[in-house]
Amino acid sequence: MDTMHTEESPHKGKTGLKRVYNAFFYSMAGLAAAFRHEDAFRQEVFLAVMLIPAALFMPATGIGKALMIASVLLVLIVELLNSAVEAAVDRISLENHALAKRAKDIGSAAVFLSLINVPLVWGLVLFG
Repeated sequence: MDTMHTEESPHKGKTGLKRVYNAFFYSMAGLAAAFRHEDAFRQEVFLAVMLIPAALFMPATGIGKALMIASVLLVLIVELLNSAVEAAVDRISLENHALAKRAKDIGSAAVFLSLINVPLVWGLVLFG
Protein backbone atom coordinates (compact mmCIF):
# COMPACT_ATOMS: atom_id res chain seq x y z
CA MET A 1 0.00 0.00 0.00
CA ASP A 2 1.26 3.44 -0.90
CA THR A 3 1.74 5.55 2.22
CA MET A 4 2.62 8.76 0.40
CA HIS A 5 -0.10 11.39 0.31
CA THR A 6 -0.71 12.85 -3.12
CA GLU A 7 -2.90 15.85 -3.67
CA GLU A 8 -5.09 15.72 -6.73
CA SER A 9 -6.47 18.80 -8.38
CA PRO A 10 -10.11 19.38 -7.42
CA HIS A 11 -10.75 20.03 -11.12
CA LYS A 12 -9.69 16.53 -12.17
CA GLY A 13 -13.13 15.13 -11.28
CA LYS A 14 -14.91 17.31 -13.81
CA THR A 15 -16.24 15.47 -16.85
CA GLY A 16 -18.17 16.20 -20.00
CA LEU A 17 -19.05 19.73 -21.04
CA LYS A 18 -18.05 21.22 -17.67
CA ARG A 19 -14.50 19.91 -18.18
CA VAL A 20 -14.39 21.26 -21.75
CA TYR A 21 -15.75 24.61 -20.54
CA ASN A 22 -13.14 24.85 -17.77
CA ALA A 23 -10.32 23.70 -20.07
CA PHE A 24 -11.19 26.41 -22.60
CA PHE A 25 -10.94 29.18 -20.01
CA TYR A 26 -7.74 27.76 -18.49
CA SER A 27 -6.26 27.70 -22.00
CA MET A 28 -7.28 31.31 -22.64
CA ALA A 29 -5.75 32.31 -19.29
CA GLY A 30 -2.54 30.51 -20.26
CA LEU A 31 -2.34 32.26 -23.62
CA ALA A 32 -3.00 35.62 -21.96
CA ALA A 33 -0.35 34.98 -19.30
CA ALA A 34 2.21 33.94 -21.92
CA PHE A 35 1.47 37.01 -24.01
CA ARG A 36 1.64 39.30 -20.97
CA HIS A 37 4.79 37.86 -19.37
CA GLU A 38 6.87 36.26 -22.14
CA ASP A 39 8.65 38.57 -24.59
CA ALA A 40 9.62 35.68 -26.88
CA PHE A 41 6.01 34.49 -27.09
CA ARG A 42 4.84 37.98 -28.06
CA GLN A 43 7.49 38.18 -30.78
CA GLU A 44 6.49 34.77 -32.11
CA VAL A 45 2.79 35.70 -32.07
CA PHE A 46 3.57 38.77 -34.17
CA LEU A 47 5.56 36.56 -36.54
CA ALA A 48 2.59 34.19 -36.74
CA VAL A 49 0.19 37.08 -37.41
CA MET A 50 2.28 37.91 -40.48
CA LEU A 51 3.19 34.43 -41.68
CA ILE A 52 -0.15 32.62 -41.34
CA PRO A 53 -2.07 34.98 -43.66
CA ALA A 54 0.95 35.02 -46.01
CA ALA A 55 0.83 31.21 -46.19
CA LEU A 56 -2.77 31.38 -47.37
CA PHE A 57 -1.75 33.49 -50.37
CA MET A 58 1.32 31.48 -51.35
CA PRO A 59 1.29 29.39 -54.54
CA ALA A 60 1.06 26.07 -52.70
CA THR A 61 -1.38 23.19 -52.44
CA GLY A 62 -3.78 22.95 -49.54
CA ILE A 63 -1.48 20.45 -47.86
CA GLY A 64 1.49 22.75 -48.45
CA LYS A 65 -0.33 25.68 -46.89
CA ALA A 66 -1.36 23.49 -43.96
CA LEU A 67 2.27 22.45 -43.43
CA MET A 68 3.43 26.06 -43.59
CA ILE A 69 0.84 27.15 -41.03
CA ALA A 70 1.52 24.10 -38.83
CA SER A 71 5.24 24.92 -38.76
CA VAL A 72 4.44 28.41 -37.46
CA LEU A 73 1.95 27.13 -34.88
CA LEU A 74 4.53 24.57 -33.73
CA VAL A 75 6.82 27.46 -32.72
CA LEU A 76 4.05 28.88 -30.51
CA ILE A 77 3.31 25.47 -28.98
CA VAL A 78 6.96 24.77 -28.19
CA GLU A 79 7.40 28.29 -26.76
CA LEU A 80 4.41 27.75 -24.47
CA LEU A 81 5.86 24.46 -23.22
CA ASN A 82 9.29 26.08 -22.76
CA SER A 83 7.73 28.95 -20.80
CA ALA A 84 5.84 26.46 -18.62
CA VAL A 85 9.06 24.57 -17.84
CA GLU A 86 10.86 27.82 -17.02
CA ALA A 87 8.03 28.96 -14.73
CA ALA A 88 7.96 25.62 -12.92
CA VAL A 89 11.75 25.61 -12.49
CA ASP A 90 11.68 29.19 -11.19
CA ARG A 91 8.82 28.29 -8.82
CA ILE A 92 10.96 25.55 -7.30
CA SER A 93 13.99 27.77 -6.84
CA LEU A 94 15.64 30.84 -8.30
CA GLU A 95 19.00 29.52 -7.12
CA ASN A 96 21.51 28.61 -9.84
CA HIS A 97 21.51 24.83 -10.23
CA ALA A 98 22.93 22.62 -12.96
CA LEU A 99 19.66 20.71 -13.44
CA ALA A 100 17.61 23.92 -13.61
CA LYS A 101 20.02 25.26 -16.23
CA ARG A 102 19.81 22.00 -18.15
CA ALA A 103 15.99 22.05 -18.15
CA LYS A 104 15.91 25.66 -19.36
CA ASP A 105 18.60 25.08 -21.99
CA ILE A 106 16.79 22.01 -23.34
CA GLY A 107 13.56 24.00 -23.58
CA SER A 108 15.40 26.76 -25.39
CA ALA A 109 16.91 24.21 -27.79
CA ALA A 110 13.41 22.91 -28.57
CA VAL A 111 12.26 26.44 -29.44
CA PHE A 112 15.36 26.93 -31.58
CA LEU A 113 14.69 23.74 -33.55
CA SER A 114 11.05 24.71 -34.07
CA LEU A 115 12.20 28.09 -35.43
CA ILE A 116 14.66 26.40 -37.82
CA ASN A 117 11.79 24.18 -38.96
CA VAL A 118 9.78 27.16 -40.28
CA PRO A 119 12.07 28.25 -43.15
CA LEU A 120 12.85 24.61 -43.95
CA VAL A 121 9.18 23.71 -44.35
CA TRP A 122 8.36 26.92 -46.20
CA GLY A 123 11.34 26.47 -48.51
CA LEU A 124 10.46 22.87 -49.31
CA VAL A 125 6.81 23.70 -49.94
CA LEU A 126 7.55 26.72 -52.12
CA PHE A 127 10.72 25.64 -53.93
CA GLY A 128 11.04 22.02 -53.40
